[in-house]
Amino acid sequence: MPLIAVARCRKLHDYEESVRRAGGEPWVLDLAADRPADVVARAAGVLLTGGADIEPSLYGEAPHPSFSAAEPGRDAYEIELVRRALEADLPVLAICRGVQVLNVARGGTLIQDIPSQVPSALTHKREGADEPVTLAHEVWLDKGSLLMKLMSDSLSDPESCQVNSRHHQAIKATGEGLVTVATAPDGIIEAVEDPARRFCLGVQWHPENFYRTGEFRALFEGFMKAATR
Repeated sequence: MPLIAVARCRKLHDYEESVRRAGGEPWVLDLAADRPADVVARAAGVLLTGGADIEPSLYGEAPHPSFSAAEPGRDAYEIELVRRALEADLPVLAICRGVQVLNVARGGTLIQDIPSQVPSALTHKREGADEPVTLAHEVWLDKGSLLMKLMSDSLSDPESCQVNSRHHQAIKATGEGLVTVATAPDGIIEAVEDPARRFCLGVQWHPENFYRTGEFRALFEGFMKAATR
């Protein structure tokens, strides 16, 4: 059973359960106690989770008025963690804020506020009582991508799928080595991967919220398979 390092966030349950149901053991990290170098030496994979905004100075910008800071120390910790994980070719699955951390760690930039900076965009932040599993829009997947291969058996349309959505930021310029493998119909980047790595995939939606019904279980199973090698 692979040990999966899970970046601590405010809503951990669905991430932990998704890892367990895919055959892994979640290890929720303590920023104060678990040094990134030690995590990479011990874990079989790294799961970057959702949360608040990354400090814009880390990608060379001043903060937008909508900026909402993450927990103190989280940005620096997770950027170092994912850099070390990729250097060691440790499997990485990055979700929502996580894909943004991955992108910034590789030198990429972010759209800081989709509603004000991309006026023609779809609604990417849905709120409500059933919000975690409310399908918001479709994403178009690139043929031949790892994401497409993982999702192929569960797609009704061979090139797209419906996703939930609750983010006001997104990738602007992709970081070194990352390629865009899914977009929303409005052009917002919804997934990236690094084909040079054993497993490095980031998605902008929240697949962990569907652990009960399994729509995105293949993402976690593929991650776990790579972490078991």
